[in-house]
Amino acid sequence: MNKIVSSLWVGASVFLSLGGIAAFILLFVLDFNVYWLILSPIILALYQVPAVFVFWLWKKKARKELGDPSLAVGERILKEQEKKSAPDGI
Repeated sequence: MNKIVSSLWVGASVFLSLGGIAAFILLFVLDFNVYWLILSPIILALYQVPAVFVFWLWKKKARKELGDPSLAVGERILKEQEKKSAPDGI
């Protein structure tokens, strides 16, 4: 993956994470009470989902380009299962 494109993916992830924290502060911290204290970890986690998704996409693309063998685990399992099954598919 191109280093510039890779930096953009990571930068977008950081930007989304900071945006999620800022949105949480603007919407909930200013009018904080016990109810928000109890729900705040769940709300903050939901606001971080877009950042985690973008980071996951970047990590997936980076691994694919580096040829990480951990991505091929599913393919190896499928091939092993095909070898174990009978020729007629039973």
